[in-house]
Amino acid sequence: MRHDQVRAAEVSLLIRKRFQFAGALLVATFLPWFARGPLLPGLMFEPASLNSFAGNTIAVIVAFWTRLSIETYPGIRRSSVILPAALTGHGVAVVWFVLTRFPYDRLGLAAGFLLHVAWLYLLYIYAERKVRRRIAIVPFGGAERLGQIEGVDWHVLKRPQLRDTRSCNAIVADFSAALPDEWEAFLADAALAGRIVYQVKQLSESLTGRVELEQLSENSFGSLLPARGYFYLKGLVDFAFALALLPIAVPLMAVVAIAIRIDSKGLVLFRQKRIGHAGRSITVYKFRTMRAVEAADDRSAAMTKDGDGRITRVGKVLRKLRIDELPQIINILKWEMSWIGPRPEAQVLSVWYTSEIPFYRYRHVVKPGISGWAQVNQGHVAEVGEVHRKLQYDFYYIKYFSPWLDVLILFRTIKTMLNGFGSR
Repeated sequence: MRHDQVRAAEVSLLIRKRFQFAGALLVATFLPWFARGPLLPGLMFEPASLNSFAGNTIAVIVAFWTRLSIETYPGIRRSSVILPAALTGHGVAVVWFVLTRFPYDRLGLAAGFLLHVAWLYLLYIYAERKVRRRIAIVPFGGAERLGQIEGVDWHVLKRPQLRDTRSCNAIVADFSAALPDEWEAFLADAALAGRIVYQVKQLSESLTGRVELEQLSENSFGSLLPARGYFYLKGLVDFAFALALLPIAVPLMAVVAIAIRIDSKGLVLFRQKRIGHAGRSITVYKFRTMRAVEAADDRSAAMTKDGDGRITRVGKVLRKLRIDELPQIINILKWEMSWIGPRPEAQVLSVWYTSEIPFYRYRHVVKPGISGWAQVNQGHVAEVGEVHRKLQYDFYYIKYFSPWLDVLILFRTIKTMLNGFGSR
């Protein structure tokens, strides 16, 4: 029992963010600097060494900030954030030195990056991956249904006693429910004791990555409006990145176009009317991945089912790698689309969904994207029942519209391109 207690205390220390940050500063900044002379070439107090020390320090801070910002979102393992966050932080440092032409030591920066990543992965392997969250539930209102969500050890409280939550990381309650006086006093005591107390709706959204549509009302739409400042900044970044990518994208698209023409008859590009920002109709461009086959109606023609016989050999590869979406760089340059956002639906399907699903048209409050939160969580869907859940993901994206959520979607999009998740 004594050994278990020591082990638990050790793990508790290792998973603390302040400990991880302090360790990263020591390992990734001080060690490469102290190694000057005995292990690495150069002197500790020469300009290049001092600048590299400062660069590694800034990189650790940026990486730590990036991790904290991204890990608040659901559906992500901490291990998958370590490398992208470290690349972001150290990449910022390298770009700074390249642009300013300040002297710096490449070996010192490389050592800082490798030691930083190694430190975080060792902590994850030894401690973080073994930790499972345990949350206490105040058994009133809609809180008890949280027990259906997997990945958390739920502990339903039997009495309003704070000592019953000692083994729990947090407490969750439905603040809109009519709580008895003793339970309200319990929640107040928990807050005074510094315990984390969640509202059931916010915790549910955080764990599932969806906004439950049945919980929305006309009065809550204001909370779903995206941040307008970031909306316009995102448009500029999208346009600039699309412009910078053209020298690489154009030759790749030429090769793909040749492969499509050799594989099957028909046009290289597929054009389709879809619904864009503010409900406006736009023409979306894709590489053609299907043969032209007579369909029963426009709705059936717009849907792609599992194992669809219309998909060509080249088209199957393009769909799996998401390369068929690459011509939409044209839509981004026309300010009609974004790299990240809810996928634009075919006009005929959008009309159908709007007639079947309440609030469906509200997803058009932001620009549609080539990849989105629903795509990395759910994959391709078409039927109304599946679209209802997809809309929950879209509303979550709109509600938590931010650069950090876009970065998370970007990381997960790369993963889906490698494993083909959700493609049809």
